Amino acid sequence: MAPKHKSLSKSYLFLSISLLCIFSLIFFIFSKSSQLSLLSSSSFNYQTTPQFPTDSIKVFILNLPRSLNYGLLDKYWSLTSDSRLGSEVDNEIRKTRVSKTSRFPQYPESPLIKQYSAEYWIMGDLMTPENMRIGSFAKRVFDVEDADVVFVPFFATLSAELQLGVKKSVFRKEVGNEDYDRQREVVDFVTNTEAWKRSGGRDHVFVLTDPVAMWHIKAEIAPCILLVVDFGGWYKLDLKASNGSSPDMVQHTQVSLLKDVIVPYTHLLPRLDISKNQKRDTLLYFKGAKHRHRGGLVREKLWDLLANEPRVIMEEGFPNATGKEQSIKGMRTSEFCLHPAGDTPTSCRIFDAIQSLCIPVIVSDDIVLPFEGTVDYSEFSVFVAVSDALRQNWLIRHLKGYSDLQKKKFRQNMAQVQSLFEYDNGHPGGIGPVAPNGAVNNIWKKVHEKLPMIKEAIVRERRKPPGVSVPLRCHCT
Repeated sequence: MAPKHKSLSKSYLFLSISLLCIFSLIFFIFSKSSQLSLLSSSSFNYQTTPQFPTDSIKVFILNLPRSLNYGLLDKYWSLTSDSRLGSEVDNEIRKTRVSKTSRFPQYPESPLIKQYSAEYWIMGDLMTPENMRIGSFAKRVFDVEDADVVFVPFFATLSAELQLGVKKSVFRKEVGNEDYDRQREVVDFVTNTEAWKRSGGRDHVFVLTDPVAMWHIKAEIAPCILLVVDFGGWYKLDLKASNGSSPDMVQHTQVSLLKDVIVPYTHLLPRLDISKNQKRDTLLYFKGAKHRHRGGLVREKLWDLLANEPRVIMEEGFPNATGKEQSIKGMRTSEFCLHPAGDTPTSCRIFDAIQSLCIPVIVSDDIVLPFEGTVDYSEFSVFVAVSDALRQNWLIRHLKGYSDLQKKKFRQNMAQVQSLFEYDNGHPGGIGPVAPNGAVNNIWKKVHEKLPMIKEAIVRERRKPPGVSVPLRCHCT
C-alpha cells in the first residue's frame, strides 16, 4: 500500500493542472471577446470610414466656376424680390436672412423653382465630406481617369428661372439673355476638356429638370446623359408649328430611355404616414390651372366633363401658400387624385399625391416615370387611356368600381415607395448623408444601369474612320 502523503501529492498536482487549464481557457475566451468587441465598434465608426456599395458608381465633378452653381443661388437671394406668383415665401426669406453669403446657400422655396431642385440635392451629395457620405451610391473620385461618369455641376434650372423672373421677354433670344450666356459658357468649357474629347460627352451627366433648361444649346449636349423629369418638353411638338416640325424642340433622336434617366420632381406637400391616414370623403380631386398648351389641352376637356360630378373637386389653383394648404387638405381627404397632362406629360402633382397617399389617376398614353423597373406604378396608381377618360361618365364609373380593400392595398403599396421620391436630406445646404433608398441614390443607380451601353457607344465612336458620321438613333419606347 502506497504511503498516504504520496497519494495527497498526486491529488494536489492533478488539481493544480486542472485549475491552470481552466484559467487559460477563461483568458482565451476573454481575449477573443475583447477582439470581437473592438472589431465590432470599429465597423460602426462611420464618421471616419464610410462604407460604399461594392457596385457604386464613380463620379468625377467637372471644375466649373462657382458662378454657375452655388453662385446662382447667391444671385437669386440678392434680388430685391421675385414678382412671380408663388414667390412670396422667398420674398419673406430675403427679409429675415441673417447671413447674406454662405458657401452652400439654401435652395428657393418658391414652388415654381423648388419642384425642379434635383440639381441641388445631387450636387449636395457629391459635395458632402467623404466621412459623412454614408451609404451613398455615388463614390466621388478626383481623377477623371478613375471615373465612370463626369458630372457637370451647372444649376441649369436655376439659371433659366433667374432669367424668366428678371426679364422673360429675352428668354428665347440670345442677345441680352444672361441664361444663354451661362449656357454658352458651360458648353464651351466642357467641350474643351480632355474628358469630353475622349468620349464625345457620352459619359457626361447634366441635370435638366426644368423643361426649358439649356434650351438654346440642347443639340450640343444631346449625346450626354440627361437627367430629365420627362421628354415632353423636349420633342413633343406644338400643334401650331408649321409643317409639323419646330426647331424649338429637341427631336426624338436626341433624348432616349436608352441613355437618359427620368427623375422625380421634388414634391411640394409634406409626407403623410399611413398610420395617420383618415377617412376620405371625396372620390376624385384636382387642383391646378385649367388651361394648358399642347398635350395639356386634354385637361380642359376633362374639367368640363367632371366639374359638376358628385364627390369630385376640380379647383383652379396656384402654387402659393394658400394653394398649398388647400392641396394638402384636398389630397389627404380624397380617394383618388387626377393627373392629366399639363404643358408636359408629368408634373410634381403625382409625387405630391404619393406623399399624400392619394391614389394617382394618370391620364396619359405616353407618360414616362422615374425608377420604372424598380417601382411598379400599377401597384398603387390607376392608368387611363385619354380616349377612355374623355368618354361621358366613363372615368367616374371606373373609379367607383374599385373596392375599399383594393384602395387600401393601393395606399399600403404607396406607403412603401414614398421614400424613393424624397430628395431632402435634412441638412443645411443639402450637405450631409443622403437616404440610402432616397431619390438621389436611386438616380445614380439608374445612371449605373446605363454604363455598359454608354461605354459601348464611346468605343464605337472611337473606331469610326475619319470623316464618317453615324446618325444618332436614340428613339425607344
